[in-house]
Amino acid sequence: MNWTLQNAIILAAVCLLVGIAGGWMLGGLQSPSATGRAQNAAVPAEQASGAAPQMSGAQRTQRMADSQAAPMIEKLKATPGDPALLTTIGNIYYDAKLYAIAIDYYGHVLKQKPADVSVRTDMGTAYWYMGNADTAIDEFNKALTYEPTSPNTLFNRGLVKWNGKNDAAGALADWDKLLKANPNYEGKDNVLKMIAEVKQQKSAKP
Repeated sequence: MNWTLQNAIILAAVCLLVGIAGGWMLGGLQSPSATGRAQNAAVPAEQASGAAPQMSGAQRTQRMADSQAAPMIEKLKATPGDPALLTTIGNIYYDAKLYAIAIDYYGHVLKQKPADVSVRTDMGTAYWYMGNADTAIDEFNKALTYEPTSPNTLFNRGLVKWNGKNDAAGALADWDKLLKANPNYEGKDNVLKMIAEVKQQKSAKP
């Protein structure tokens, strides 16, 4: 077969294209760990592409709460067990709806200050939001041994009795006690509405 210059150029071009295609195919099938063996691990796709890894809403919430709590946690190194700092950190996680973490910090506060009604009430409420009505009520009961007419504790205990234990009578008793002991309670209108609703439900039952 006689080769002309044009034939040679065409053949060279075909070989070049085949070589490029073959190299791409081999590269695409190559294991990431083979190219990154020196690192002893494959690089995540997000990291390899330079894109930020995706985070869930819960992860973003916790990251924000962790960032907000970080300065307080750093201060704890200088004053370990400081009840005020522990309470503030617990409140940060409570507001972020990270109730298990909040309960942990509140627990540390109450070991030092068992009569802190506000913290114990918040801890009881956190248990309620986690679906544990019985433990919530236990904490409210303990808080009320220190301050029997605490309005927020009575309000929350009544709410949990009503919604968590189906104890309408218990809820009405707590809210009645709340209003009698705290006639200027800021949530009075809301309490009166709930009392009316519970009474209506009771009267509607056969």
